[in-house]
Amino acid sequence: MKAYYHARALEYDDCWLGRGRFAERDRPGWHEEVAELMAAIEALPPAKTLDVACGTGFVTKHLPGEVTALDQSEAMLEIARERVPQAAFVQADALDLPFADGEFERVFASYFYCHLEEPERVRFLAEARRVAPELVISATRRKGDRPPAHYEERILNDGSRWEVFKRYFLPDELVGELGGGELLFQGERSFLLVRSP
Repeated sequence: MKAYYHARALEYDDCWLGRGRFAERDRPGWHEEVAELMAAIEALPPAKTLDVACGTGFVTKHLPGEVTALDQSEAMLEIARERVPQAAFVQADALDLPFADGEFERVFASYFYCHLEEPERVRFLAEARRVAPELVISATRRKGDRPPAHYEERILNDGSRWEVFKRYFLPDELVGELGGGELLFQGERSFLLVRSP
C-alpha cells in the first residue's frame, strides 16, 4: 500500500476533483457531498490535531486548530506542504507514531483506516489512543451488495496496476469498532465521519 500511494501522489486529488480517470465516471451529487464532508470537518471544534496519512493535504486544509500532518510518502508531503503551509509536517510510519503520549488533542485520519487489515488496525488504534484522547475517522460508506472488505485493483494514469485492500463501513459498525462515539456525517454516496472520544 505504501508504494501504491507514493506512486499515486501526483494524481491523488483526481478522485476528489473528478479529473483524469475519474472524469468519465457518472457520480451525480459527488462534488456536493465532498463539500458537505469538508464542511462537517471544518465544524469540528479547533484542537491540536495529528492528521495521520495526510496525503496531499486535500482534507488537511479543512482541519480547524493547530495541525501536524504525517505521511510516509515524501511525494505526498511535498504537495501537502504547498497546500497547507501553516501546518507542520512529519514523514513517518502511521503505525509507529513518533510522538509522546498525549501529545495531541485529536487524531484525524481520512480514508487511511479503510485500508488497514486486522493486525494493522489494532496497532493503529492503540497508537492513536496513545497520542490523543479523541479520534476522528473519515471512511467509505458501504452500500448495496458491496462486500465489507476485499482487495481492489487500482490503475494509475501510467497504466500500472495495484492490488489494494479496502474496507467499507456501515455507520454503526465503524462507531462500534472505534469503541463508541458519534456519527458526525453520513453522505448519500460515499462518506462517513465519526468522532470517538
